[in-house]
Amino acid sequence: MAGHHNNRNDSSQMSAILQHEDLCKNCKKEKIEQEKEQNSKDVTSEASSSSSSSFPSSSFSSSSTSSRPSGNGDVRDRHVERDEPVPTQRQDDAPSCCQLDDLKRLPQCQSKLGRLTFSGSHTVLIDVLAFNQRAGLRPLKGRDLWHSNFVKMPCSSHSVTIVKSPVFKNPTQTSRWEVISKNLGSLAKKTSVDVDDVAEAIMKYNQKYKDKWSFDALASFVKAVPKTENYFDKLFPKIAALALKLPDYVQKAIPLLQRGHTSSITLSQVQISCLLANAFFCTFPHRNTSTPNSEYHNYPTINFSSLFGIWSDRKKEKLRAIMHYFKVVTDEHTKLRGLVTFERRYLRDTDKPDWKSSKSTMPKLFVSCGDIETEGEGMLQVDFASSWIGGGVLGSGLVQEEILFLMNPELIVSRLFTEKLGDNECLIITGSQQFSGYCGFGDTFEWAGPRDDHHRRDDWDRLQRQILAIDALHFKHRRDQYTLNNVTRELDKAYCGFKSHGHSEPDIATGKWGCGAFNGDPQLKAVIQLMAAAKANRGVAFFTFRDEHLKQGLEQTYNLLVAEGITVGKLYGLLKNFCAEQRSDGFHLDLFEFIKNSVRCSRSLL
Repeated sequence: MAGHHNNRNDSSQMSAILQHEDLCKNCKKEKIEQEKEQNSKDVTSEASSSSSSSFPSSSFSSSSTSSRPSGNGDVRDRHVERDEPVPTQRQDDAPSCCQLDDLKRLPQCQSKLGRLTFSGSHTVLIDVLAFNQRAGLRPLKGRDLWHSNFVKMPCSSHSVTIVKSPVFKNPTQTSRWEVISKNLGSLAKKTSVDVDDVAEAIMKYNQKYKDKWSFDALASFVKAVPKTENYFDKLFPKIAALALKLPDYVQKAIPLLQRGHTSSITLSQVQISCLLANAFFCTFPHRNTSTPNSEYHNYPTINFSSLFGIWSDRKKEKLRAIMHYFKVVTDEHTKLRGLVTFERRYLRDTDKPDWKSSKSTMPKLFVSCGDIETEGEGMLQVDFASSWIGGGVLGSGLVQEEILFLMNPELIVSRLFTEKLGDNECLIITGSQQFSGYCGFGDTFEWAGPRDDHHRRDDWDRLQRQILAIDALHFKHRRDQYTLNNVTRELDKAYCGFKSHGHSEPDIATGKWGCGAFNGDPQLKAVIQLMAAAKANRGVAFFTFRDEHLKQGLEQTYNLLVAEGITVGKLYGLLKNFCAEQRSDGFHLDLFEFIKNSVRCSRSLL
């Protein structure tokens, strides 16, 4: 049967579906009458026939039992059809989801990288010659650039601050790094530092925010942690000492990953730790406001001032993860020896797929109720990102992206140089280290202690962990997503991240992308990602996060799509019809049920 359908013209089939809806309804009525005639048959035989159906009624969303007409028949028709057995295929021809081991993952599919090198689109902040000769990680020497295309560094000679002095009547302008060095140097020399000392030092070079910034959360956190775990008075001086090494560790200007350009930055874990220590002490200039006319208004915040502000239980757990990271990286016995690459990818209009004409067929699919970071190890792991990379990690946000950034704090440094993502852009981070474990989600989130990362390293000494940040659309009203423009935007966004750039890349680990606070429809987002992966020729491991209902529905729908040879283009046409019907009145349609009915309708026309 699948082969027969593959030989049909896709566009003519979709046209027939649109032109013969009444015929479909008549077909359904005929089927109902046929079923009535079967009532006298043996019950056991009928049950056996039902059990062989590819679509048991329990595997679809409860919303499909809504009392509204579906547009494909009345309520009674839909109920009868849902229980109707689908003609079975021979067992050896029956399509099915694959096993997790059937998907490609690192390091098995890792291709040879060759020597580390830099180019016009790839900035490397370490000495590549020394690295390739295995002479250690040395910072690459370069010029101090105070330019709109580069990060403005706190240790730059161009960075100045206004200081009020008791000696002079008027405030004086002085080197910002000089003030930072004096105050953090004082902290670094102490054996014990409290939160008041930290706050006083930070405000010395951020006097403009004296009446705006609060350190309530940091102070409350230190008080809330039991004395047996409270090592922070000894840790604060170490973080200050690490921050002061910035001129030694980062000697080349850091370019901004700007919109409309594909470019990447590779830096060492040591350099990242130093940059984050400066973020902790709020040293980065021009980064403390996001007003529309500010220089970095289109970039996420990087200084930790918002994390230190208003207290909440969420911030307690966030700070436990952050402080553990600094405890590890400031330990004299810790050897941070790896590199991390941050790559912004831009999908040009000429590279966008023609979705309605695509002949790509469904990719390999594994579906699990588990989660991405455990079962999806070694795959391209999707970060359900905000367009402002990292989302609310330094504020009150605590969903998938923020948790990911807390468990892998090196990801936070991407906020320093990554401009807000456009509709056709993504960010891929290769090599970040996981320092912590966790349990819970949102208000139930808890830091679960240290985590040793045993990932292997690639030829560039990057841990073999790839994270893909793609931002879904945020819908204020759930029904707003059901337009072809919005579906196409999500397809393009997912394809931008999934698009393969080599012959041997890992498959994709993803899940309910944009289906929490962003109000996405889990079934629609699953189908969209399946289509994008098909076009990118990459397999998918889809994790439903303990949603058994979605798991069953996706598996059954996928099996039907494969059995009927449904192409990406044909499925795009079905989504177009679905969106039109979804918005025709105020009731919610079930996408999986819609696909099943549409395919059956099409079959009845043969």
